[in-house]
Amino acid sequence: MKYRVRMDMIFDAEADARSLMGSGAALTGKTVCIKPGTPEAQVSFCELELCRHDEGGPCQRLERVEVTG
Repeated sequence: MKYRVRMDMIFDAEADARSLMGSGAALTGKTVCIKPGTPEAQVSFCELELCRHDEGGPCQRLERVEVTG
């Protein structure tokens, strides 16, 4: 059995978003990938985006940390 955490948090301040991103990235050494190298692979990741939904636009990925194996 594994444990998964999912969060989608939107901040006004970039510093707050980067702080949470840094915490998630620091934990990637403890995370795993399920069925690596297969079409069913489940990777561990954290992602930082610039959200423009309040302006009517899409999000833009700024950074992604991913564990694939």
